[in-house]
Amino acid sequence: MATTGAITTNAPTGEIPVFDSIAAFRAWRKGLARQEKTVGFVPTMGALHEGHLSLVETASKECDAVVVSIFVNPAQFAPHEDLDRYPRTFDTDYASLVSTKSCAAILLPKVSEMYPAGITLDRSQQRGAFVEVQGLSHQMEGIPRPHFFRGVATVVAKLFNIVQPDRAFFGQKDAQQCVVLRAMIRDLLMPIRMRSVPTCREADGLAMSSRNRYLTPEMREVATVLYKAISAAKEAIVKNGAQERTAILQPAYRIIEQVSQQVKAQGLPFEVRLDYLSLVDVETLSELEILGKNQAAILSGAVYIGTTRLIDNTLINTEEL
Repeated sequence: MATTGAITTNAPTGEIPVFDSIAAFRAWRKGLARQEKTVGFVPTMGALHEGHLSLVETASKECDAVVVSIFVNPAQFAPHEDLDRYPRTFDTDYASLVSTKSCAAILLPKVSEMYPAGITLDRSQQRGAFVEVQGLSHQMEGIPRPHFFRGVATVVAKLFNIVQPDRAFFGQKDAQQCVVLRAMIRDLLMPIRMRSVPTCREADGLAMSSRNRYLTPEMREVATVLYKAISAAKEAIVKNGAQERTAILQPAYRIIEQVSQQVKAQGLPFEVRLDYLSLVDVETLSELEILGKNQAAILSGAVYIGTTRLIDNTLINTEEL
């Protein structure tokens, strides 16, 4: 492994340079610019799974060099959330990226460089520059997590400034994030093309997520409840021609309630609890009471399996965000 601005790790050595210094990364990045190579960028928080690796592989098909960042961003966590618990698995992440043969460099920045003014989880005490995308951040995921997209937009803007990518690749599982970041790129005149890549799923349909590793075997058995719920709602549209919100979402509510009651009846030591279900216009993220015949929309939701919060979505009348 390259030692310039790099960390020490037990991972295999010498295959992908790892930069924990922004200055060292920028010096490396200048070499790509001199060679006129296009750069694809995949920002992550680590704990990589096949979904992340599919982003890297997609980026490698469209760009000359792929940069992956690994940074657990404090600004997108609230004080009561799982920042300290969030998995940090750099050695296995590094090995996974080596196995793709598609990653040119890993950016592993320090919190002190990313937030020079410091960062606290208490938003009222935060100091420094932050990025907020108005009109797209307060709904859906923004209702239970009002701090979240401000933190996401801020860190991604910082990473874009460091990496200077030609294209950036994000997973469709985080649908609202894709819409927010596309708007940020547009409104801040960033010369970056954003690509959203379809969600990678386990064989039973569960969307791949770093938080899936929190699930016990018993929890994992019922974790597909949200996927089944939004699939049933989509079927109401596609097969039954449903257009009214109630008719679309009713099958989803029913499935989640059934699984929740089954878990209680079995006396399992956790609960299945719905956070929200949402049907929104793909551009404005406004909740829809009536879905137009060819209207592009996002059908999404979140559930708690015990204390683990899982999200998922499906697209209606569109292929990419």
